[in-house]
Amino acid sequence: MRLGFNGATTQTANLATDIRVAGQAGYNVIELRDGKLDQFLTQGSLDDVHRMLREAGVAAWTINAIDRVGVDGTVGTARAVARCRELSRYAQVIECSWVLVVPGPTEGRTDAQVTSDTVATLREMADAAAEFGIGVAFEFMGFPWAAVRNVAGAWAIVQQANRPNLGIIVDTAHFYAGGSTLKSIKEVDPKQLVVLHINDVEDVAKPDITDGHRLYPGEGILPLQDILGAVRATGWDGVLSVELFREEYWQQDPLAVAREAKARTVAVWERVLRGGQ
Repeated sequence: MRLGFNGATTQTANLATDIRVAGQAGYNVIELRDGKLDQFLTQGSLDDVHRMLREAGVAAWTINAIDRVGVDGTVGTARAVARCRELSRYAQVIECSWVLVVPGPTEGRTDAQVTSDTVATLREMADAAAEFGIGVAFEFMGFPWAAVRNVAGAWAIVQQANRPNLGIIVDTAHFYAGGSTLKSIKEVDPKQLVVLHINDVEDVAKPDITDGHRLYPGEGILPLQDILGAVRATGWDGVLSVELFREEYWQQDPLAVAREAKARTVAVWERVLRGGQ
């Protein structure tokens, strides 16, 4: 298992800070926020990003995220594909493996329409990314408004899209909020599970969970041992990446947050390896 750091955890810090603290805190890989990357590129270059990653001793794993995938018809698809091509070009230069994408709202569509729209858009995005040797990682969202809310739905879409460079991302908060089941994890090909996002959440009702309710792993009410244990049982041995969108953490020292997030994540994972003991 490789340990990842998602730049949402230090959302108010810039790209250079994210890369620096990820290296100093001892993470293996980093998930770059596309907005921070865009901002950096107004004055710096992709070669500069590549250099910073090498100097920090961390590898870029994902650039995230492209939102509203499968929404807004042909115009929305064209937008998503163009952005995917742009981020894939960036990823190729900085030796990043994946571009992360998320669904949009349901907007009155049936389940069949959501599946059809999302599959069609993901196929085009995956084909665009493949031009640069990059993969597309699809992450469902557990919020009530989201068009794809659980593991089973996301995995069915990825399978139907049927592209070799297409994978899935599971986030523990979205897993819980969207009502995913442990059984559904067993259906996922572990080779296509690109990232397992780890976090915890406050004790609030599932429909009310927002990104702002996230906590360090082990501080909330998520059944992390069960979720991580089920993933590990599939033979998965990928990237476990901490992703927190908590404003309280954004106001703190980025390095201190990165170190605390790592310590909490490692403690949870080690307990999984010990069988919950």
